Amino acid sequence: MGKAEAVEEEKKPFSTVQQESSLWNKFLMFMLSPADPSNLAVLRIAFGLLMMTDIPQERGMLYIDAHFGGDTCHFPLFNFIKPLPVDWMHVVYLIMFLGACGIFLGFMFRLSCLSFMVTYWYMFLLEKSRWNNHSYLYGLFSVMLLLSDADCYWSVDGILNPKIKNSHVPKWNYVLLRFQVFLVYFYAGLKKIDMDWMTGYSMTGLSRQWVFDPFRSFLDDESIDLYLVHLGGLFFDLFEGFLLIFNKTRPIGIFFGAMFHGMNSQMFHIGMFSYTMLATLLLFCAYDWPKKFFSCLPTFMNTILPSREEPQGSAHCVYQESVQGTTNGKEQSKEQKISKKSRMPTVKQKAFVFITLAYIGIQLFLPYSHFVSKGYNAWTQGLYGYSWDMMVHSWSTQHVRVKVVDQVSGEVTYIRPSAWLREQRQSRWNSHPDMIKQYMTCMAEKLKAHPDLNITQPAIYLDVWRSMNRRFQQRMVDPNVDMVTAPWSPFKKTPWIQPLLTELSPWREKLVQIRKELKEKSNFSEITFVADFPGLLLENFVAEELNTSLTLLHGKVKVEFNNKNHTVEVGEEISIPSNDTHVVYTVSDQPSCWMYIFTNTTEWNNETIRNWILHPETSPSQQKKMALKNLTTLENFRLFTLDKFFVFRQTFLNTCYALAHLTSGIEPEYEDEEDDGYSSEQKTGHEGNQDETSSNDDDTGHVGDSGEPRDQGAERTESLRGKEQQKQEL
Repeated sequence: MGKAEAVEEEKKPFSTVQQESSLWNKFLMFMLSPADPSNLAVLRIAFGLLMMTDIPQERGMLYIDAHFGGDTCHFPLFNFIKPLPVDWMHVVYLIMFLGACGIFLGFMFRLSCLSFMVTYWYMFLLEKSRWNNHSYLYGLFSVMLLLSDADCYWSVDGILNPKIKNSHVPKWNYVLLRFQVFLVYFYAGLKKIDMDWMTGYSMTGLSRQWVFDPFRSFLDDESIDLYLVHLGGLFFDLFEGFLLIFNKTRPIGIFFGAMFHGMNSQMFHIGMFSYTMLATLLLFCAYDWPKKFFSCLPTFMNTILPSREEPQGSAHCVYQESVQGTTNGKEQSKEQKISKKSRMPTVKQKAFVFITLAYIGIQLFLPYSHFVSKGYNAWTQGLYGYSWDMMVHSWSTQHVRVKVVDQVSGEVTYIRPSAWLREQRQSRWNSHPDMIKQYMTCMAEKLKAHPDLNITQPAIYLDVWRSMNRRFQQRMVDPNVDMVTAPWSPFKKTPWIQPLLTELSPWREKLVQIRKELKEKSNFSEITFVADFPGLLLENFVAEELNTSLTLLHGKVKVEFNNKNHTVEVGEEISIPSNDTHVVYTVSDQPSCWMYIFTNTTEWNNETIRNWILHPETSPSQQKKMALKNLTTLENFRLFTLDKFFVFRQTFLNTCYALAHLTSGIEPEYEDEEDDGYSSEQKTGHEGNQDETSSNDDDTGHVGDSGEPRDQGAERTESLRGKEQQKQEL
């Protein structure tokens, strides 16, 4: 028999033998070789359960009426994507939720994955302003699970179809998912190789979180921010994926991964992301680790646990050895026939491997594709969400002014920037040129349709003042360009975006020192650092209760107030009148920068508020925080459970109202409250929205009826009103 096989081997052409032993065939056989399905099933169950929890709140199912009701503007990736009527949006969300349930149960798995994937990506592409890395990752998981055989273990489909119950899955299922998780860590680390991150300017203030209390005995807050948050985060992201890949280092990777994501779950309100990443840590363990774990459990639990036996053969895998049957000869012959057929890859199996490689190639390229999609670049590269530059950029918005000129009558009108927005999360629009263009185009249409304004040909001029990573507040958009007619292309650099003044970045260390010195002198003063381009001007209104001074740090400016011009040299300080508008002209050939110092006299003169500021622990808000902090674990769990219960209850009541309206015409009685951007995903702590940290949100840039920007101390003034209200309640 051996000689006959040798003769047959000799008769094969050399090219065929070479092809069979090629690296490609070895790779193909590896990708299609069988693996235990139990590890994949655990990830499927965890993902489905977490998405069921995520959809009502973080995905916005509770706030459908607030997000999509009324006359508002949206930011779709492609302009032809439009939101459906509110009732039908409830149907979309319901399909998404049922898809997540099907993924969790492993019931009608392909249809469930498809239902979840289509509706999820529709919602994702409908609103760019709400993108972040983890919402993008959820969409990718839906695609990968659709391609996989994750329903072959511990699933309803396995009960209904014994042929797939506890059957092998091809290894490319694991390769695809493990690659994606590895990429999340590694690319996040590569993106953090940035001077802003490595010098500690991307995120500040996290050291005050209680999770860092064990380190306070030997590190101060600044050291915690720099060494643990920034440098520690950099090294964790760079090496965590490698630690998880190798058997000997995997326990270390799981330990640090669990610590990292556990701390994130306490510091940031980012929905289910931390728990999803915790679930993916076990994906790198042995394929059959759940079965080994189940075998350690008491025997009385066997009735509710899945099978711990070896998996049966699958037509989706390629076997190098025959899968022998264990029953009578007839059935054994059938099993051998199937196994022989499964020893060579089919066209369908090869196609899935090609799809896997194509997916890997796209994911490797997309985060660095910004040289192609130049129109989406501004101070940062591309849209936030698919680049894995998590927490690298923090933002502060000073003010946003929208000036509308009727080109027919010449009349000037100032519009509140969030006039046609329904949630604070959409304040991200003023950071990205594509969304600026979309919103200004939408606003122009709304203005022309507004019956009271009588504007037929609006020209809209936008003035956005922002700071990135603790730099000076500066203009982001050319205020002299009409945004309605301004050019924009996804493949060309946007000409009306002002460059980031990186030449002033070395000032940041000095700005931190100035801010610290001012804080030591007075708790009633605030400071704002501003920079502007040559030839431009800043109009600024100072509220009546603020004593304000301007000090020039660099360049040369003229300040106009009371119909007089005052030339200011470097180091010179002048007083700015209150309850009036002043204009700052940059007259030097290079950018100028200066600082405002605001002192709130109302706070100082109010004894109660003064005591609250000098002794924060006596303020009602701090007392409330302390009361919540002192709650027992059982009380915290009770509050958490009640909160989730009412979220789910109201979500599905609203869905029932919508279905009743669609089917029988009964008018819905939605009871949801407009979330105003305060759903738990949107309160993303310091990183800001996993994209942006705005110390002042879009509302601080609202323009009043007079057309003047709100004063620099607006946030403090609003805080004062809140304190006055608290005093009255007391």
